[in-house]
Amino acid sequence: MGLMEGKKGLIFGVANDRSLAWHIAEKLHQEGAELGFTHLPPPKMERRVRLLAEPIGAKVILPCDVTDDDQIERVFREAHEIMGDFDFVLHSIAYASREALANPFFQTTRGDFLQAMEISAYSLVALARFGLPTMAEGGAMLTLSYMGSVKMIPGYNVMGVCKAALESSVRYLAGELGREKGIRVNAISAGPVQTLSAAGVSGFDKILRHYPQKAPLHRNIRAHEVGSAGLYLLSDLSSGVTGEIHYVDAGYNIVGW
Repeated sequence: MGLMEGKKGLIFGVANDRSLAWHIAEKLHQEGAELGFTHLPPPKMERRVRLLAEPIGAKVILPCDVTDDDQIERVFREAHEIMGDFDFVLHSIAYASREALANPFFQTTRGDFLQAMEISAYSLVALARFGLPTMAEGGAMLTLSYMGSVKMIPGYNVMGVCKAALESSVRYLAGELGREKGIRVNAISAGPVQTLSAAGVSGFDKILRHYPQKAPLHRNIRAHEVGSAGLYLLSDLSSGVTGEIHYVDAGYNIVGW
């Protein structure tokens, strides 16, 4: 029996096989979880996700634009009809325009700010809102963050502000969903990994070179380590853990020099 045998969950945010969400999904699948996936509406994104999800037996692969409440509600309703109650939901969704990431933060336009915040932070609230009726008692939600939420990281700009809002949302959701259905809500703050979203961060290669010089483990993290941490936080091994921001960054966040 695997650690996640008999458990079912929805994965939001896989873009390709480098996605941290995919590394978490792989670990969940290896431990026996039944998974459903969403993808952005364009056919190209559906093909990418299907190539990953179908070989592991995913019965649900649905389009979802998280700026549209009707789509979110439909995804949970249709996926629930096929899979039944969900034991976990993984949120790995973030977006800011190229201009918002390239320009200084003080030059962020109102439109870019609102778009980034809606997709990167409010989407977690929306998933909790529409997903709660379909989730089993004692379930878990997990999202992905980065240290730019609490520290000024050059080039991270508006996304750092979004991640700060996301982490605060984790705490408020943990307080409310725990009372409602005993659902735990946590976040992983991962160190830098080469992913599709990371490619949009100005100077990301410099960050990758910098971490091994300062992190206590003197290396960058590996994507599978985020996968293992995700497995822990979505499994019963972490049944007493909620509202936490769990760092997987080779210890970089503790360094003060």
